[in-house]
Amino acid sequence: MLATTEGIVLHFIKYGESSVISTIYTRDFGRQSYMINAARSKKSKNKASLLQPLFLVDLVAYQKQTRELHRVKEVKSNQPYQNIAFDIAKSTQVIFLAEVLYRAINEQESFPEMYDFMKSALLYFDLMDEGSSNFHLFFLFRLTEYLGFLPDTTKTGFEGWFDIKKGTVVPFQPSHPFAANKEVTEHLIFLSTLKIHELDKFKISRYMRDSLITVLLDYYQLHFENLGDIKSMRVLREVFK
Repeated sequence: MLATTEGIVLHFIKYGESSVISTIYTRDFGRQSYMINAARSKKSKNKASLLQPLFLVDLVAYQKQTRELHRVKEVKSNQPYQNIAFDIAKSTQVIFLAEVLYRAINEQESFPEMYDFMKSALLYFDLMDEGSSNFHLFFLFRLTEYLGFLPDTTKTGFEGWFDIKKGTVVPFQPSHPFAANKEVTEHLIFLSTLKIHELDKFKISRYMRDSLITVLLDYYQLHFENLGDIKSMRVLREVFK
């Protein structure tokens, strides 16, 4: 079946002399793998340049439910980014988020609400100025709502610790090490209240940003056993030094 859809690029690898295999999260079919022939040839005008992490694309592909790898007839840009590719801080965040999404999202079924959240958030991020350094924190936190494990950040009493195992703020320090301290918990609670256009209000230190992303990755790790070591995390830390 020849199908038209749009998607968000998660990953791609070279195949043969000029082709690529790309993993794309599509609006209509969920996560899919696509063979794009001659994507790196001169005649193709370098289609591979469209397949960078979290780029938005339009696809016309031969879609078959019985196949794990589909063939693309046509691929083009959906909405080109204006700043992400030229801003080292933004492009590093995008590479980091693409790696997390590539490992976390495996469902091969349509979830338009999650797709629309991801797309609209990325387009807003592309044009952001103030608060953009904390976009990856906002994105990963908000994505948990669509993935089905949104943390309960309701504070109980005057002190609270975020229990990563329980996914909730508790009024006592957990006996196990999978918990955020009171200061990190306070910032996590504040993050949970913010809309994307309010991220300029989220003033945090490099240490706090690093602590929050560690907590969020630990939380994801409990729900996705195959998440593993996020290699781009080291680059992200270097950029935000």
